[in-house]
Amino acid sequence: MIDNICLFESPEYYKLLPLVYLRPVYDLRCGILTLREKAILYYPGIHLSLFCRTYLEEVVKQQNPGLEINQPGGNNCLFINGQTLLDNHFVSQISPDGPDTVYLCGDKLAAVKLSGKNLKALKTNSADSFTISNFKNIPIKKINVKFLSYPWELVNQNGDQIIADFKTLTKINKREMINGTVYDGAFLLNKPNIFIDESSKIKPGVVLDAESGPIFIGSNVWIYPNSVIEGPAYIGNNSRIKIGAKIYGNTSIGPHCKVGGEVENSIIHSYSNKQHDGFLGHSYLGSWVNLGADTNNSDLKNNYSSVKFTIKGKEVDSGTMFAGLIMGDHSKTGINTMFNTGTIAGISSNIFGAGYPAKHIPSFSWGGAGSIIEYNLQKSIETARKVMKRRNVEMTPEDENLFKKVFELTEKERQKKNE
Repeated sequence: MIDNICLFESPEYYKLLPLVYLRPVYDLRCGILTLREKAILYYPGIHLSLFCRTYLEEVVKQQNPGLEINQPGGNNCLFINGQTLLDNHFVSQISPDGPDTVYLCGDKLAAVKLSGKNLKALKTNSADSFTISNFKNIPIKKINVKFLSYPWELVNQNGDQIIADFKTLTKINKREMINGTVYDGAFLLNKPNIFIDESSKIKPGVVLDAESGPIFIGSNVWIYPNSVIEGPAYIGNNSRIKIGAKIYGNTSIGPHCKVGGEVENSIIHSYSNKQHDGFLGHSYLGSWVNLGADTNNSDLKNNYSSVKFTIKGKEVDSGTMFAGLIMGDHSKTGINTMFNTGTIAGISSNIFGAGYPAKHIPSFSWGGAGSIIEYNLQKSIETARKVMKRRNVEMTPEDENLFKKVFELTEKERQKKNE
């Protein structure tokens, strides 16, 4: 029997940049849960260990005391690709009692079950990412699972994942659906499809419309008057939805966020603010992002053609008509900032000014459509430290070292942009 689950990163993690500069791929959110939380949900009670890129190791250890990092535990371990979208279909294709097996989906390494000498050999020669070449002479089985290769794929899967997570979580919890305070004058449409956790407050004039999908509201969430939330939607613990906000379906707003204006088909990871009017659509914002008042993004081209993104200097067709902004952690915009369809902004960038900035904005950039220069590393760290402290989160030496490492990793990207 499997006694340990180990999530790992593949060499293709780079396709999810800039969202994964400061976190492993399995800590991305899709639906209510992160990819890691889905693994815990579908393999309850089984010990978890983690593999990650070497430069992330110290921060991952700091955030996960008690877990083995880059060193799997147990005697029978199931290694799961962190970009796999786990569900019951995935679990049904893995044999917990079977022999050591490499599970492939197409040419992608989805999972590996190891025990005995094979597991011991991996522990001796462990790497920070795995490919099929790490597991020679182990039988291969083809399976059919979902992979999340690019940021827009998380966005496109988000609505279905909210529905799936909602069904699983409410079934497991076996609690009352409405646990917070719903004030007179608030309207809950399709009430059995709405979960509100303890200490949350739904103010007068709020409409929670779950007729098209479920709405999951975490603990200590405040939904201010005259806001409208359409399901499927998720609002994480300690978040605030501002007066008159319009939150359309397929949207996940993680914990400790403040959100106003108009949002649809988007994921906001955690600790990020979009407090004011402005449109965010078919987008993914990382953590510690702040969008200035009337920041808007386009998510549909005027010619209705497929949206293309630039990944590592190469143009990639998303295959979808709707795609907006992908923004890394700790980035910020000035008031009235505009983003074109299919824009990627790296981490710790300050974007402002009239006109549309470039569709690819390197990490640690300062400026906008007129010109972009490099954002001073020490100033970016000090700003991040202040922002985190306002939410009672201390920036650790490990966090600071990670900032410095990513600054080095993205230096050539900025130089090329300014040539």
